[in-house]
Amino acid sequence: MVLTLEGVSKNFGKDNTYVEALKPTDFHLERGEMVAIIGPSGSGKSTLLTIAGLLQKPSSGQIIINDINTTEYKEKKRAQIRLKEIGFILQASNLVPFLKVKDQLKLLDKVNNNHLTKDELADKIETLGLEKVMNQYPSELSGGQRQRVAILKAIYTNPSVILADEPTASLDSEKAFAVIELIRHEVQGMQKAAIVVTHDTRLTRYFDKVYEMKDGYLNRIN
Repeated sequence: MVLTLEGVSKNFGKDNTYVEALKPTDFHLERGEMVAIIGPSGSGKSTLLTIAGLLQKPSSGQIIINDINTTEYKEKKRAQIRLKEIGFILQASNLVPFLKVKDQLKLLDKVNNNHLTKDELADKIETLGLEKVMNQYPSELSGGQRQRVAILKAIYTNPSVILADEPTASLDSEKAFAVIELIRHEVQGMQKAAIVVTHDTRLTRYFDKVYEMKDGYLNRIN
C-alpha cells in the first residue's frame, strides 16, 4: 500500500464549539490506483485530504506512507515526507504569480532534488501540451493551462501520491475531462496513486474506486 489511514479522525473546538469533522476512518490506496471522493460541502472531504497530505495532524489514528508511519513525526519531518512523497493539485492551481512556468519548477529544485530528469520533464511537458507556455506567467495562461501546469508541478518531484482538491472546478466539461484523463495517464504510466476530491459526478467513470463523504463518514459506493 502506498497510503494507509488507520482509525484516522479529526475534531475541532470543545464544549459548544466541538465538531467531529472526520469520524474514525480506515482507507487504503495502492500504486496505479485513482480514487474519487465526492460529497457535499462541509462533509469532511478536504479535511481527509489535508490529513492524508500531512498538512494537518489527525486527532487520532495513524497515517502510513510507503510503509513509513508518520503519525508521531514533528512538523519538520512531516514536511520532508510531504515534499518527497506527495504532489498537490489545488483548485486555485497554486502557482506563484510572479514566476514564469519554467521558474515554478526551478523553485521546487531548491526544496526537492528527487525531480524528473531533463528528458523525463521534456516528455511530460509535451504530454501536457505546455511547450509554448514555459516562458509565460500564470496570468497569461488560460484556466486549463494553469491546471495543466499544476499537474506538471505535482508530478515533477516524483511523488508517490497525488492529492487533488477540486482540480476541475473552474473548467468547462471538455477541459475537466481532459484534466482528469491527464492525471489518470500519469498515475497509471508512472505507477503512482491519486485521490481526487470532486463535486462533479460526471467524472467518476475515470476512477478505479469512488467514495462518498457525508457528515464526516467515508463510504465506498463504487
